[in-house]
Amino acid sequence: MVSGRKVESGNGPIRYGMVGGGQGAFIGGVHRIAARMDGEFQLVAGALSANAEKARASGEELGLDPERVYGSYQEMAKAEAARPDGIEAVAIVTPNHVHYPAAKAFLEAGIHVICDKPLTSSLADAKKLAALVEKSGKVFVLTHNYTGYPMIRQAREMIAKGQLGDIRVIQAEYPQDWLTEKTEDTGSKQAAWRVDPKQSGVGGSTGDIGTHAYNLARFVTGLELDSLSADLDSFVEGRQLDDNAHVMLRFKAKPGGRPAKGMLWASQVAPGHENGLKLRVYGTKGGIEWVQADPNYLWFTPYGEPKQLITRGGAGSGTAAARVTRVPSGHPEGYLEGFANIYQEAARAIRAARKKGGKPAKDVIYPTVSDGVEGVAFVEACVKSSKKNAAWTKL
Repeated sequence: MVSGRKVESGNGPIRYGMVGGGQGAFIGGVHRIAARMDGEFQLVAGALSANAEKARASGEELGLDPERVYGSYQEMAKAEAARPDGIEAVAIVTPNHVHYPAAKAFLEAGIHVICDKPLTSSLADAKKLAALVEKSGKVFVLTHNYTGYPMIRQAREMIAKGQLGDIRVIQAEYPQDWLTEKTEDTGSKQAAWRVDPKQSGVGGSTGDIGTHAYNLARFVTGLELDSLSADLDSFVEGRQLDDNAHVMLRFKAKPGGRPAKGMLWASQVAPGHENGLKLRVYGTKGGIEWVQADPNYLWFTPYGEPKQLITRGGAGSGTAAARVTRVPSGHPEGYLEGFANIYQEAARAIRAARKKGGKPAKDVIYPTVSDGVEGVAFVEACVKSSKKNAAWTKL
């Protein structure tokens, strides 16, 4: 660990740097918008591309001090840790295979980490990273951004209060259509790395969007997965990783209860679906349904009663949704605001850590390194199951 770093005690913006996210990178821009939406973070440094020229140009576009635009994340971690005004946190927005070594470098330099999902490209690296986080004592936030949506928090609160009764069935799906053809051969950088096992890991659609659907099911219900049966396909000829996944899920039973069952569908070859994330949960007392394309509404059906619409900020919406709601009901909130809520929770945790290892309030919720390890384990279990003709496989 690097010693002698200045620890902020005030309420000023948290200084952060970014690894990846340079010119032509979609998710880097999303992270930057989310980080600055509440004035909690200030971008002051970056290793924005593995290409030195692109890194410099990207830094110039973002108005960064040229001295704090680095050619590598290793150089950035070392230099920023040595500065009295160095970064307190880093956002890692690279392809999956860079997540582990970059996060390792910054954790060892005493810097908090905000990392895009999935956690790593392999389960072995995920477990090593979890051990590093534990040893460092630093805040580690995984940006499963959909957990920041108010009505997802609402659904979680309702299930925790028993409003659905004992959970029986969970249906999660995330279809897209952008890889219906061999987009990776058209020069699309975003497609190319996602279908490359050297950069993405063993999972294609399972790692890219299946982990979102799985994380959402776990986050909302609180149930733990016991085993799964997965049937993965690479429908586009010559594609190395899966572009469609059908997964059956068996969850662990709660004391005195029966185990819930689930189904998860993730596809990037489903024409007509742009970003069709959907979650449905059914219990002994009722069911809920949430659709990401219409995120300000949650349908709740108590058994034997008419369907009820719960709106963000409206009647029926509880405290969990209210604390991450930004504008009055009727004014739509969505993807960027949900992402910003994760950054806001990260800021609360980092500010608490400024006080000699203090802990944030109990209602501060964000995906952790443990959620990330489970997500990578989910992907590898899907691949293992599919190779054995969809054999049931323990997580």
